[in-house]
Amino acid sequence: MKKTPLAIVGFGKIARDQHVAAIAGSTAFELVAVASPHSHLEGVPWFRDLDELLKGDVKVGAVALCTTPQVRFAAARRALEHGLHVLLEKPPGVTVSEVLALVDVAKQHGSVLAASWHSRHARGVETARTWLAGRALRRVTITWKEDVRVWHPGQAWIWKAGGLGVFDPGINALSILTEILPGVPALRGARLSYPENCETPIAADLELAGPGGAPIVANFDFRQTGPQTWDIEVETDRGTLVLSRGGSVLTIEGREVATPDNGGEYPDVYARFASVVAAGRIDVDLAPLQLVADAFLCGERVVVEPFIE
Repeated sequence: MKKTPLAIVGFGKIARDQHVAAIAGSTAFELVAVASPHSHLEGVPWFRDLDELLKGDVKVGAVALCTTPQVRFAAARRALEHGLHVLLEKPPGVTVSEVLALVDVAKQHGSVLAASWHSRHARGVETARTWLAGRALRRVTITWKEDVRVWHPGQAWIWKAGGLGVFDPGINALSILTEILPGVPALRGARLSYPENCETPIAADLELAGPGGAPIVANFDFRQTGPQTWDIEVETDRGTLVLSRGGSVLTIEGREVATPDNGGEYPDVYARFASVVAAGRIDVDLAPLQLVADAFLCGERVVVEPFIE
């Protein structure tokens, strides 16, 4: 099968750490270019930005947009208008409305648009979703705490408006939650902690109502030191399920459950993208981003000590 020539636009940590290897192992895509103002990949044609790439002589059929969220919309729209298939790194946009606008552009130009919620591809997620189907929820507890200095060193964009702050990792938990629940959760309240020198929150506490009104509480914190915590505990009428380590480990009633090896989160993201391209469809689920938007809309704002890296 002939591979689709693909370019990475925005070549930061996530692109270098995850996308390059996933594309190298893909049977559907071939990395033919990198477009980034400050970073390049040895042996791969380099362009300063998407416009320069589009004017160049490298043939591209798809792009993976790994830019900071604040500039992703303009690049995605430009790529779609040129008939390219677009894979959006998470979050798919800064606002719900701009992603809806991109869906409309993709339809107009017959291009594929896909949102890559990579945490949904963690090993335990699909098995958890299947196990929860038909069970009544009692309570869900999400604890998502990590050290921003470890995972986002020197990344000032995350503290600027549109950078999401602690919701950058927190939206991963919400993407899993909205994938495994047999229904749509509703945000009921939020408390967002903003460092006095930042435009985005460093911590957030959410209260949601799950299917049947089951309470869901989520605690996101960027100030964790020592062991990092990415856990979702789901209590049901027929047992308790825990997804830990970001969804890679599944425990039911205290016993770890063997889960199928899908090759890893990002290889599976690209396998899904390949199937979407082959079908010529749009694959954009806005549920996780909508919950974050709701938290910003109705959340109580609390000012905390400045963040100093």
